[in-house]
Amino acid sequence: MRMQKDMIESFQMAHRDYMKNLSQALTQIERDFEESRQIDDVCSGEWCRAIELSLDELAKDLYSISEPRWVADDYSRTLRNMRRRLHDLYARYRAHSLVEH
Repeated sequence: MRMQKDMIESFQMAHRDYMKNLSQALTQIERDFEESRQIDDVCSGEWCRAIELSLDELAKDLYSISEPRWVADDYSRTLRNMRRRLHDLYARYRAHSLVEH
């Protein structure tokens, strides 16, 4: 029984770290995007492709997460918040890239 509890705790800690890292990646992409918007003609083909690939990969990661039954109640809120942030960032990116082209 102790081994099972240790295994569950280990999985929970790894899952929290994964969610923290996803949030940090999203924050970094948001920051980079906002900084790059300050530069004229920023949406070059290469830059647009790189940011779009980053957003797509992060979306795959965020939307592939199912909510384990053992997680705390605030987990759903955190996941929903990160998905909303990603959606908003993608909308800003699309609006910016369409203006530049």
